[in-house]
Amino acid sequence: MYYLYILQCADKSLYAGITVDLAKRVNEHNNSKLGAKYTMARRPVKIVYFRKFRNRSLASKAESQIKKLSREEKIKLIKNHAISNSRE
Repeated sequence: MYYLYILQCADKSLYAGITVDLAKRVNEHNNSKLGAKYTMARRPVKIVYFRKFRNRSLASKAESQIKKLSREEKIKLIKNHAISNSRE
């Protein structure tokens, strides 16, 4: 199982990624050097959106689509699916 997630950083910016362990990855973004370089400078982060996928390929494709969205489109997605856990 893979997760696509969107984090909101302390500066209100948004960061998207994929992982197999959502809680562990959010913890890494907040508390370790294993988090993304982008989020290290913008801690703390909080999860505002996620979706489950059966495999990495589907999650990566969805991540690519989300990263192409404007900030306004991402915010709309987050508001419409607040902490979604639908399975693809």
